[in-house]
Amino acid sequence: QTVRWHIELQPWASPTPSLNYEASRFLKYISTSQISCEHMNLNSLKGYSETTKKPWSVCLDERFSLIHRIRSKKCRLYSLGLGNDDNQFELSMANSGCEVHRFDPSIKSAHIQQGRHLWHHRLSIDWRDPNPAIAAHKFHSNTKKLGTVLNEFGHQKIDVLKADVESAEWKILENLILEDVVEQIGQLVFEVHIHWPGFEVSGNDSTVVRYWYSLLRELELKDFRLFHTYKDLSKPQMFLKKEAFNASSCYTLSWVNTRWK
Repeated sequence: QTVRWHIELQPWASPTPSLNYEASRFLKYISTSQISCEHMNLNSLKGYSETTKKPWSVCLDERFSLIHRIRSKKCRLYSLGLGNDDNQFELSMANSGCEVHRFDPSIKSAHIQQGRHLWHHRLSIDWRDPNPAIAAHKFHSNTKKLGTVLNEFGHQKIDVLKADVESAEWKILENLILEDVVEQIGQLVFEVHIHWPGFEVSGNDSTVVRYWYSLLRELELKDFRLFHTYKDLSKPQMFLKKEAFNASSCYTLSWVNTRWK
């Protein structure tokens, strides 16, 4: 299998590169469901209390595997965060019998088990593994790619990958696509930030938006379908540092891998 170094960029949205065209294509794309999902909240699961601050929507329709894996106590959730104290979604998934792994570099000790099904790991999931030969990388010893963690934990599959990583999501998503790790995931729930390009994303504004759009189209090519979009109106209305396009700076997007039946 040939290793890919770059994602395939989609053609420009217009004959000449234009931020207006790129932004409208991208925003239309993230706000249009590609598949309908009837059952999206965890209220139907026992032990769930209604105090979630954000709608981390997963698809619990019978035609997809998640609800069956929850019922058979075989589901696994990975949650990527950065100093996030809202763990209601993780707790409710753990209460439903899912094996939940939370990765956050701000956790007090290396590995903590909370209850029967919830583990906290002092690890930052990144788009690269640290290179021990580079002095600066020694500070990143708690940083690993998701594929590396899966191998170390001996996990073949993740039913749900939730990510709230404050603008590292674009490069993490790119890494998951390039290394085909995304195919080991049943559902993705990602908070995406669009008020700036994101960590290590470079280029002018129209190039950045084309890159974002191309990443999401790659997910579609891998049979992921967007079923829910939450536009966070509590966040500033910013798009690449401009008050433009009636966009929030933050959206929570949920996809289901339709290959996972």
